[in-house]
Amino acid sequence: MKPTDWRYPRHIAHRGAGKLAPENTLAAFRHGASFGYRMFEFDVKLSGDGKSVLMHDATLDRTTSGHGRVDALTLGELAALDAGSWHGPAFAGEPIPTLATIARYTQANDFHVNIEIKPVPGAEYRTGAAVALDALVLWRGAAVPPLLSSFSEVALEAARLAAPDLPRALLLDKLPADWLDRLRRLDCVALDANHRELDAKVIADAHAAGFKVLCYTVNDPARASELLAWGLDGLITDAVDLIPPGK
Repeated sequence: MKPTDWRYPRHIAHRGAGKLAPENTLAAFRHGASFGYRMFEFDVKLSGDGKSVLMHDATLDRTTSGHGRVDALTLGELAALDAGSWHGPAFAGEPIPTLATIARYTQANDFHVNIEIKPVPGAEYRTGAAVALDALVLWRGAAVPPLLSSFSEVALEAARLAAPDLPRALLLDKLPADWLDRLRRLDCVALDANHRELDAKVIADAHAAGFKVLCYTVNDPARASELLAWGLDGLITDAVDLIPPGK
C-alpha cells in the first residue's frame, strides 16, 4: 500500500470507544459506532496457545475477572473471563474478543481498523508475525486493509516479513532524531506519534517524505482542531462523544 492509496477516516476511536465502555470489547466498538465513528484502534496480543485476542495489558487484572499473564491462559480459558464488569454492571459478562470476531463485525459494517500489535514482553517477533498473518487471512479481499502499528520495531519487522502487503505505522511516544529513517527501514506508510510530539513542521516533514501522520490520544476538541488544521491524517481519541468524526 502506498500513502497515495490512503483511504482511512481521519477520526479513529481508541480501543473501541475510549473510556465510555470497556476497552477492547465488542461493546466498545458498538458504542463508538453509535457516535458515527467508522474506524477503530485496538490492541492485539497472543493467548498461551497462540491465538490473537484483544487486550492492552500484559496481565489480566485491570480489565478482566482473571489474574496474571494473558499468555499464561489458552483461548478457551480467556473466553470464560468477564471483561466488562470492571467498567460497570451494564457490561457484566462481556467477553474478551478474538481478532476474528472483530474482523467479522467491522467488515460487516464497512468499518476500518488500526490493529496495534501489543506483544507481551519477550514475544515481540512471534506476536508481530502471527498477528500480521491472521490479519492477512481475516481481511483477505477487503477493499481497505487493516493498518498495523506497534511500538515494537521487532514486531513491525516481523509483520513486514510475514505480510509485506499490509500497511504499517510506527508508534513513537517520543520522536528520536532518526524517526524518518526508522519509518523507511520498516517500510512503513505512516508515523503514529504521541500528539504532544507533533507540530505543523513535523507533519509537513513527514508528508514531504511521503508518509502519513496519525497521533494518539487526543481528547481535547481544540487540540484536535489544531492538529487537523495542520494536515493530520488520523486522530485517535477516547472522546468519541466530544469530537465528532465528520464525514
